[in-house]
Amino acid sequence: MALKNYYELLEIPPTSTADEVKRAFRQQIARYHPDKVQHLGKEFQNMAADRAAELTEAYRILSDEGRRGDYDRAVADAGGQVSRAAPPPQQASAAEPAAGQSEPPPPSGAGAEAGQGAQFRQERASRDEFVRKATMSRLRQALEAVGAGGYDESKVPGFDIACVPKSKLFARSKNPRLLGRFISNLDREAVADAWKEAAKWGAAEKEDVCVLLMGTSLAPAGDLAGEIALQRKKQPRRGSNLTLIPVDARVWDAHMPFDAPVIAKTLLARLKSGV
Repeated sequence: MALKNYYELLEIPPTSTADEVKRAFRQQIARYHPDKVQHLGKEFQNMAADRAAELTEAYRILSDEGRRGDYDRAVADAGGQVSRAAPPPQQASAAEPAAGQSEPPPPSGAGAEAGQGAQFRQERASRDEFVRKATMSRLRQALEAVGAGGYDESKVPGFDIACVPKSKLFARSKNPRLLGRFISNLDREAVADAWKEAAKWGAAEKEDVCVLLMGTSLAPAGDLAGEIALQRKKQPRRGSNLTLIPVDARVWDAHMPFDAPVIAKTLLARLKSGV
């Protein structure tokens, strides 16, 4: 049976001292406080509670010299080795994958570093996928809560959610088309890419489009605003307007432009209130 890698769980190298183990535990456990995850719904709250228990177990083992020695020997006996010379894994910025997913310890020797890096990337990808699904679930709930029944869900490549206003007899809906995309690292490049793809859809349909670009790690507001302004200048005048709103999916704070559509303001207010 493969043992969990408690060092990677706490994001520390096996060379860490007891004080470094304690600091890492406090930093990690703070991410899973109920106040930090309540906006993502019950499913994610349950996962966070399980993850907190897993972190606590890792701390209990690694903070005690005797238990830590037993753990390292058990890993070695199981066919792996927790090398005391292994480098620290890359720092993560958000939630981890669900509890109960045991990972084999990294191999010893020349391939240890590469194996550990690949394992960490896979774990981070699983985490991001879970947060993406939880974020989209919360967004759909908010859409229903604000009475956005005037929309039909569609599909647009590169976006997690796409909503089209329902046609009204002898009238054109004033609401824009809505697009939602989750990306863990929301920076200028992410803004440019989302804008490019959304602009194609708006131009093809000659309809206004509003993009909610959501992430858990955001570049400085000035950088994001600068990129949005740059993209606006590039936008051709084709009878449609595109609005992009960067959103911190951890707390639902948004960099709201003054001309944002009413439906977007209402939706984000609902998300932030958590109701």
